[in-house]
Amino acid sequence: MKCNEISHFSHPQHKLSYEYSEFPFKCDGCKEVGIGSRYKCTNCDYDLHMHCAIPSPSITHPFYTKCSFQFLSRPPGNVPRYCNACEKDITGFLYHCRSCGFDLHPCCAKLPMVLDDGDVKLYLYRKVSASCHRCGRKGRNKSWSYRSTCKKYNLHVACVKEMLVDSWHEIYFGHDNNYNNSNTNYRKLENRIPSLKGTLQTHHKKSKGKAQKCCEVAGLALQFIISAVLGDPTTLIAGVVGSLMSK
Repeated sequence: MKCNEISHFSHPQHKLSYEYSEFPFKCDGCKEVGIGSRYKCTNCDYDLHMHCAIPSPSITHPFYTKCSFQFLSRPPGNVPRYCNACEKDITGFLYHCRSCGFDLHPCCAKLPMVLDDGDVKLYLYRKVSASCHRCGRKGRNKSWSYRSTCKKYNLHVACVKEMLVDSWHEIYFGHDNNYNNSNTNYRKLENRIPSLKGTLQTHHKKSKGKAQKCCEVAGLALQFIISAVLGDPTTLIAGVVGSLMSK
């Protein structure tokens, strides 16, 4: 349930207000990038994904039927942890299974099993044997994947994260703390929205008809996958990402 204002243990000095933003932000809870719905402290420029601001104390996941994941504010122990969904390091909030040792970023843990806008339907798989549209590999260790109903389009969740890191390096690593407040930087950001446009055009450069339609579907699918990975898998946010990708 969404509240307009909340108190959060990670930022006790001020209350956090619900806000919707079309600007990417770095979540101060899980340390991952987000877009869309968030809780923000305007005094301190402190941001949290919805999933980080109002977490479930414990969750289960259909990919790990024997696991019970507990929400933690920091990774347990002194050994580096990585997310079993996207293979990326975990440096902040997480869901952890004490019995199996599995870890999930909060947004990865809440990735929808099905993304469906009426035209494009994508299913989340723990593993797929087909090649990824981004990296071209048929298997990638432990990364989850989204796959289209026709099974012709696949994209690793890990590859989406890599695209985001490459495009939004300053946000991930904090080299530019004024990204959200600068129109100049926002225009630069628009040109670095992750896109498969070039890859798809090269892949089907001599093909038309069904192949061209495949590219269009793949591009739309990417919009929804990026939106889901960023913590807000809504049609509205997918449209925002799509408009930025087209520039």
